[in-house]
Amino acid sequence: MRERLVVIGNGMASLRFLERLTERARGLYDVTVVGAEPVAAYNRVLLSSLLGGEVDEAGCAFKGLDWYEEHGIRLITGAPATLVDRENSLVVVGETHVLPFDKLVLATGSLPIRLSKPGMDLPGILTFRDLADVAAIRRAAITGAKAIVIGGGLLGLEAAVGLARLGVDTTLLHVMDRLMERQLDHAAADLVRQAMEARGVRVLLQADTATVEGDGKVERLVLSDGTVLPADLVVMSVGVRPNAALAQNAGLEVGRGIKVDDRMQSSDDRIFALGECAEHRGMVYGLVEPAYEQAETLSRHLIGEEAAYLGTALSTSLKVSGLPVFSAGQIEAPDGAETVVMSDPGLGLYRKLVIAEDRLLGAVFVGDIAEQGWCKSLIRSGESIATFRDDLMFGRPAPQAQPLAA
Repeated sequence: MRERLVVIGNGMASLRFLERLTERARGLYDVTVVGAEPVAAYNRVLLSSLLGGEVDEAGCAFKGLDWYEEHGIRLITGAPATLVDRENSLVVVGETHVLPFDKLVLATGSLPIRLSKPGMDLPGILTFRDLADVAAIRRAAITGAKAIVIGGGLLGLEAAVGLARLGVDTTLLHVMDRLMERQLDHAAADLVRQAMEARGVRVLLQADTATVEGDGKVERLVLSDGTVLPADLVVMSVGVRPNAALAQNAGLEVGRGIKVDDRMQSSDDRIFALGECAEHRGMVYGLVEPAYEQAETLSRHLIGEEAAYLGTALSTSLKVSGLPVFSAGQIEAPDGAETVVMSDPGLGLYRKLVIAEDRLLGAVFVGDIAEQGWCKSLIRSGESIATFRDDLMFGRPAPQAQPLAA
């Protein structure tokens, strides 16, 4: 009799896990997947493109329902799991549906954070996290509307660009002194700011929200310095927190996220976690790449292979208003390290390498990110770059044409 495997969550991490599991051992488990959203897993990376009208919902989809059926996977959508009963090995879906399990994978993702400031419960304050959020934002983004996006991280930039593409008067607020401060230094962040402004997004830095005001709906936002900004729509994008409540209520060990070991196993050896809800070696990752690596490890472990997830060297690769941006490793030089910079603001080009003892510690590229894959592998491997460091800065030479044979 096949073991019953229940997967809670049907996001990008969950789907990658299912793909790898069925590739390696189709039919080994009786698999049921529970998704809270009414549709199957889709590409969240494309939400800003969906908001801006560049793609439709079909363009965001990964696998049709037929894929799940063909692979013997029972998919339940639009029905959140409400309880994990470890004693009886059951998952309760909704109020009454009960699923028995032998093994359980928690891929519950994360939840958007809302600022605890006065007025944040007014109608017109939205988050930017899923398809429902995009639909709500598009309904509110009517002609002549004034929108404010709070948060200058990746999702905030994407939301602001999407709104600007709709022709909405958009202002982006960020409490720090530069955009994407965790991934970019000041020079790179300034190029990103210029790209945002070129697309019609007004950017206000060191802008701390004090309160949101309005009579029955959002009408204005007040900054801590007293500045008043009119607003018909406020999009909150100030970060996410792991969705670990289900695990915590089940008595699993939880820190910031669901604590897992190198096999993605929780404090209960039948229960595993991966993606944005998981905490591994004290780290909670909010990016796709670590989730995919975790899915790879877990799929191998569940078919009996030796596999260990040892963590992910963080990197970011995106386009902001058509401007390619890449960041990996340490963006500021620690003691004893050197910084090599090439900058051409007129062309929107910037390259920065952080090097110590002929090892690449970090890289920030704006405008031309052709060497991003190479840099990521060098940061991870610690390989000496002594013989080719110029190529990292200026690009590898084109291969020489071979002479024709006589």
